[in-house]
Amino acid sequence: MEQNKEMTASESLALITETLNNSRKEILRGSAKYYVLWGALLILFSLAVYILWKGTGHAYWNNLWFVMPLVGSPLARRMVHKEGGVRSENVISRISGGIWGTFGIFACSVAVFHLLFSFINTNPVGAIAVGTSLSAQIILLFGMAEAISGVALKNLTIKIAGFLTGVGGLVLYYSIGLNEEQMFLFTFAGLVLLVTGLLVKRQYK
Repeated sequence: MEQNKEMTASESLALITETLNNSRKEILRGSAKYYVLWGALLILFSLAVYILWKGTGHAYWNNLWFVMPLVGSPLARRMVHKEGGVRSENVISRISGGIWGTFGIFACSVAVFHLLFSFINTNPVGAIAVGTSLSAQIILLFGMAEAISGVALKNLTIKIAGFLTGVGGLVLYYSIGLNEEQMFLFTFAGLVLLVTGLLVKRQYK
């Protein structure tokens, strides 16, 4: 009787482990296309903001970033619709969604703080007084979210991509300065995200 119970417990644990691993694989297989989508949008919007900012000398072209989710979200929903209209929910998908949702909240909070501070102090040097620039903060948060997502999904490619985005982005930021060239941080992040999506897609065909 006790041996049967132990076998049942072992089998249950093995089944749970197998289910979680299969869930990770399905999430990774499905996430690859979204990485490519958002990576491509990051590249396009960062280059658009850079060109317009460089050409006009006005930083208010950064407001175009608010358009990106308006473009990307419908495209992402369309992908879901093509897959059958329903995405399976499980503990792994909720953790992954929570990671990126937390990143979104922090990124928006940092952006709002930066905007409010700019109204109080218009001196560009004043922005440095509260830490690094908005772009550097967001790129670090982005890299952290991506790396933590890789940890949750047990995928080395995504972990490395997050490290490259966060740490590599900061290195790039301190190399190019505070002007419109900082948009290349997001071009770099988009390129890393796009390549990551292609690699993950190849891993989980």
